[in-house]
Amino acid sequence: MNKKWYNYFVSVNDPNAAGVEAASEPVVPADRALSAAQSVAEIAGTVAVEPKFSAPVSNPGSFEEIYQAAEITPPKQGYSILKIADMLQSEHIRNMPPDVKRSSVLVALDAAGVDIKDVIQDAVRRDRALDTFERVQQRSVEELEGRKTKENADIQAQIDRFVAEQRAKMQANTDEITKEKERFFGWRLKKQQEEKKIADAVGYFVSENPITTGNVKAPEPGAKQASGPKS
Repeated sequence: MNKKWYNYFVSVNDPNAAGVEAASEPVVPADRALSAAQSVAEIAGTVAVEPKFSAPVSNPGSFEEIYQAAEITPPKQGYSILKIADMLQSEHIRNMPPDVKRSSVLVALDAAGVDIKDVIQDAVRRDRALDTFERVQQRSVEELEGRKTKENADIQAQIDRFVAEQRAKMQANTDEITKEKERFFGWRLKKQQEEKKIADAVGYFVSENPITTGNVKAPEPGAKQASGPKS
């Protein structure tokens, strides 16, 4: 993927084209300007597309640990792209026009004997290490999602089976209650018929019939009850 920001370092324009007087900029040596004008594709082509990680990364939040695991060593004189980024934010040039900032950095690199190409290569290495580690993390997240999604599906299936079993038990309980009520109501009807027959017979001999023929009131909770029919 083409990273446009690389062009910030590898393009050297005429300062007058940007409306900045040449006298306001440090002088860039011709050979250094030529080196800085190399194409991004040519520079990036010298860097391995897929960096190899020689050690695990225990703290993904530490970019320095990621760079070390990818075996990215500090470039010549320690002028990494990270140091250049700090230089660009220096209070001395932070608010200057882009051309002035670029030229200032190139002059500093020339004075240190550092080729801008080495800095760009360092930037490409770090970028590709981050991209590779991002893919590793993304694959790890996707694998975790796959495992947990399957686990959730299995749990849901267990829940569905459990719910179905419990509902079946609840339905069986309801059916048992309904059946017992039907048996009881049928028995009560026969009981009332039996009581009427008894009451009619007793009525010939008493002035006040002691036989009950209606429904019996349910006993209070805790009261002793007669044993029901044995099953």
